[in-house]
Amino acid sequence: MGLGSNLGDREATIRRAVVLLGGRSGIDVAAVSTLRETDPVGYEDQPRFLNGVVALDVDLAARGLLDELLAVERELGRDRSRETRWGPRTIDLDLLLYGDETVEEPGLTVPHPRLAERQFVLEPLHELEPDLTLPDGRAVRELVAPTLE
Repeated sequence: MGLGSNLGDREATIRRAVVLLGGRSGIDVAAVSTLRETDPVGYEDQPRFLNGVVALDVDLAARGLLDELLAVERELGRDRSRETRWGPRTIDLDLLLYGDETVEEPGLTVPHPRLAERQFVLEPLHELEPDLTLPDGRAVRELVAPTLE
């Protein structure tokens, strides 16, 4: 799962999101990556982000996990209905991968459709699981390699 924030006390908000997720039924936090300072993507007139990823062990379907992520965002003050697309946000929790499954449902695409383009996600994924392979067979190591040299 990806996490990011660029408003308020970014690190405290991200740490609180991890605690809230770990307290949810059916969700255990297995590992948390190093947080990274990153430039915004898409809508650039905003503060820099703090980003990372969390490995979760879950007993929920992908849709149930997404529902929990969105509930934690709301609990931390995010109102997606009032935001500019890719604009500033207190917290952003993205379902990046769900094991080796591919999910295509209204409002839910897994793997995340822009996962392979986002170094701010690939680098922490590689940190937590260096041998990770995406469901389409691409190795995260190969996608992130140019930035690690």
